Amino acid sequence: MMDVRQMNTTALAYIGDAVYETYVRQYVMHDNASNVDVLHKRAVAFVRADGQAFAIKKFVREKEDIEAPSEGAFRLTDDEAAIVRRARNHKISSKAKNADAMTYKWATAFEALVGYLYLLEEKERLELMINTAISAIEKERSQK
Repeated sequence: MMDVRQMNTTALAYIGDAVYETYVRQYVMHDNASNVDVLHKRAVAFVRADGQAFAIKKFVREKEDIEAPSEGAFRLTDDEAAIVRRARNHKISSKAKNADAMTYKWATAFEALVGYLYLLEEKERLELMINTAISAIEKERSQK
């Protein structure tokens, strides 16, 4: 059996990317749009590197915040923060298509955390993280 905590963060991000996109696609399907192009454009807003980077940076800031989190909020555990740190600091060999290197590293950290929680079978925690991220990205996008 594999030790998820010791896995390469690129491998965690690889599976996390697929898992997160699946959740996002399910989320946008609730809009009752029948046009696939509309669904795709809506999903892209959540799966873009800048959206993922925004969400993970928010989680990191909130972990460092001394005040208690609000009810139902997602706050990184120490193990999760370590995964994020490892993934963000990992040397990336591929080039981002639509993001600068730092944004891409943060987005990779987000995907690695999704993959980590998924492989640990922490479904409740994973869903809390993804739902919190989607809400934060949606709120941030509506303010632009």
